[in-house]
Amino acid sequence: MSPNYNKNKIILVTIFITSLGLFFSQSCVSATGSLTCNGKTDDTASLQKAWAAACAAGSPLVVPVGMTCLVGEITLEGPCGKGFALQVNGVITAPPHGSSLWTGSLQWFNIKGVEGFTLSGTGGFDGNGATGWYTASGTKPTAVRFYGSTDVTVTGIQIKNSPQAHLKFNGCTGVTVSNIKITSPGDSPNTDGIHLQNTKTVTITGTTIACGDDCVSIQTGCSGVDISKLTCGPGHGVSIGGLGKGGTQACVSNIKVSDSTFTDTLTGGRIKTWQGGSGSVSGVSFTNIKCVGVETPIMIDQFYCDGGGCKNQTAAVDVTDVTFQGFTGTYTKQGMELACSGTVPCAEVKLSAISLTASGKTAVPPLCADVYGTAAGTISPAISGCLKAGTVAKKNANSCT
Repeated sequence: MSPNYNKNKIILVTIFITSLGLFFSQSCVSATGSLTCNGKTDDTASLQKAWAAACAAGSPLVVPVGMTCLVGEITLEGPCGKGFALQVNGVITAPPHGSSLWTGSLQWFNIKGVEGFTLSGTGGFDGNGATGWYTASGTKPTAVRFYGSTDVTVTGIQIKNSPQAHLKFNGCTGVTVSNIKITSPGDSPNTDGIHLQNTKTVTITGTTIACGDDCVSIQTGCSGVDISKLTCGPGHGVSIGGLGKGGTQACVSNIKVSDSTFTDTLTGGRIKTWQGGSGSVSGVSFTNIKCVGVETPIMIDQFYCDGGGCKNQTAAVDVTDVTFQGFTGTYTKQGMELACSGTVPCAEVKLSAISLTASGKTAVPPLCADVYGTAAGTISPAISGCLKAGTVAKKNANSCT
């Protein structure tokens, strides 16, 4: 073997090792970005700068274990390079209510225009909401919000004590939420766990939510939502609506909730619409639902009126093709409330395998009005004569196509 061959071999190995070292060095730098936080003074600019660098490079941005970032209202935008993600192993915390870092935005941590993006980690977000929940003045923003984004995954993180809703998706397509934890006290006002609006193709699974409002709130423009293995409570349950407020059109379709547990909640599965609205809710199912001390596990309310003082109106959002199946456990107020409109009655409502037992002396019989549908198997509490036979013409059949 020639000396030149050995020399060339040594040079190639040296180049390879040097390149490998540079690769790992660059990977480590881009993974952490230039993020520096002390958690005591405003870290907003540092996070904004680190996001911009990692976004452009298509590298993960990591908030490491032990790091706390004090961040004011912030909007973090895409599009970003492929491979970009945000991993929160430390804590991102909001300033207290009334701080100069709040400027009146409806969102605190706003992520906009990302695609193929993952938010993950063993840490999370602290909305510091207790400093403003019971104060009348000032805007109370959503904690974490995604807007106009596609193929978004949120997994593993915790979000607690939001000033208002904890996690919101608006105008998004292709959302997966798994194994996250959301917590705020049961008396914290308007603190929805997950809020969906104008968002399609959503999977929520293995998630635990305790809050002061709906564990999951599904608003107009949502379709293809699949919720499973949800642990909800305290809170108001899973709610579709309120829809049609102020005479507006609302369109919601293909919503599935299954294999979930509700403890000490206002409702289990609920559809709520305002009088005077238009549009439709269709293709909804609540299946295999365990209730523990739920006030009213099953509810359709076409006369929803938050705050009272609503006038009677004949127009209403259509509610069609709704299934409540496999409800078990206990309720404290009313097993079922199916309050539908006389002019736009609920249609194709299916009840089956309902086994709910009253706990406490204040429980009242089920309420059932203007509901067309069928019942099969055990239905408890009994609803004899509740469901009307026949079909109903949809008033708003073509308004959501």
